[in-house]
Amino acid sequence: MRNVLLPRITGRAARIGTAAVLGIGLVGALAASQAFASTAHRQCSPTISKQYFGSTIEPYTGLLTPTYRYTMANCRGMQIQLLSYGAITQSINVPGRNGREADVVLGFKTLQDYVTYDSPPVVVSGGPYFGETIGRYGNRIADGTFKLQQPSGLETYTLPINNGVNDLHGGLVGFGSHIWSQVGGLITKRGTVGVTLQLVSPNGDASGAVGSLGCPAGCTGFPAQITVDVTFTLNNADQYAIHYKAVNDSSNLNTVINLTNHSYFNLAGEDSPAGSAYGQYVQINADQYTPTNTTQIPLGYLAPVAGTPFDFTRPHTIGARIDDVSANFNSPGYNQLLIAQGYDHNWVLNPQTRATTGPDGLNLAAHAWDPASGRELTVWTDQPGVQMYTSNFLTGTLVGISGHTYRQGAAYTFETQHFPNSPNQPNFPSTELVAGGTFTSETIFAFSSNGFGW
Repeated sequence: MRNVLLPRITGRAARIGTAAVLGIGLVGALAASQAFASTAHRQCSPTISKQYFGSTIEPYTGLLTPTYRYTMANCRGMQIQLLSYGAITQSINVPGRNGREADVVLGFKTLQDYVTYDSPPVVVSGGPYFGETIGRYGNRIADGTFKLQQPSGLETYTLPINNGVNDLHGGLVGFGSHIWSQVGGLITKRGTVGVTLQLVSPNGDASGAVGSLGCPAGCTGFPAQITVDVTFTLNNADQYAIHYKAVNDSSNLNTVINLTNHSYFNLAGEDSPAGSAYGQYVQINADQYTPTNTTQIPLGYLAPVAGTPFDFTRPHTIGARIDDVSANFNSPGYNQLLIAQGYDHNWVLNPQTRATTGPDGLNLAAHAWDPASGRELTVWTDQPGVQMYTSNFLTGTLVGISGHTYRQGAAYTFETQHFPNSPNQPNFPSTELVAGGTFTSETIFAFSSNGFGW
């Protein structure tokens, strides 16, 4: 099945499984949380509203275009704000212990801040991509080039260089820098609200003329027109679900695709002191990871996490081993924590089992917990990998939504994805989307304030 990157596990039952997940009782805690949601709030319906958020230039058209903010709220005190600009998750307010609410993702206050700072079209010191929907290709492509078999033969494609010597997150103007349109009406069904946002990415997206920014020798861009629909929903079980659908509209061009969400999480709150995320616990359902070279491109093999600071098969605080430069990384000659100035790597998720099957039949990716607030986050996905990035390159130059500056260690991402540089790594799961093909994927960010811990 080359038209679908990874087969979806079907079945809509939002089952959680047993408390046997990795031996920590995680799934039992979530099951209890969902049971509470299904009984105590049975008579309450979530809400969604839409407000004008300002206007800016749409890069595809060059026209001043309005943007909107969608506010979703459930019956347990959770609220999400989503922007049509970049299909960006601006804020996620979640109750903690004793019902105290906090915004647990980094973001900006105004549209102009997002346009100016989130992913500006510059080669050096690009933006942080706060909350963006990333595409066409999330993560890095080595040297901004890849080969792809087309009906006409093997073709070479070139992309803008915007991250050292590589292409990152779709190039200088990725999906997070475009204005997405709403498809259909607002979603309001029993216990769930949401919206579908759409972006049509043209054949040659991210192309550039010779001498243009990031394209000194010219860039072909990505082949084929694709239509991307992303549906965002919130339910009364505190589950923020993101469903991706991409259709290759071309009848004769194959392409590559890797979509993800780039939210930065800090379960203590985005206005917490610098480095506060280092004290939060993380567990990742992965026995292997993909070590990188000095430009953060995977070396092409899967390395065991055992015996390295990348072993999160049991819970560890993020900061416990982040400065252990003497450690073994199962990557001879490459000190992984020095290369990335912390964690900025792809973990290879373990094969799905009954014990790691969660909502919508998805596989467990990661779990995070903040002991002080009691807030927990569990990530479920059908993707083969997850990138945890610990905000290593935030330097205190950005002012967030609450007026606080963001610095290194302010938060961390869980970017569910196919592996970096897969178009150049035939042994990695394929990211090819054939002509006329459809790609679908789903990730759920499930929150809890029960404080079950580990």
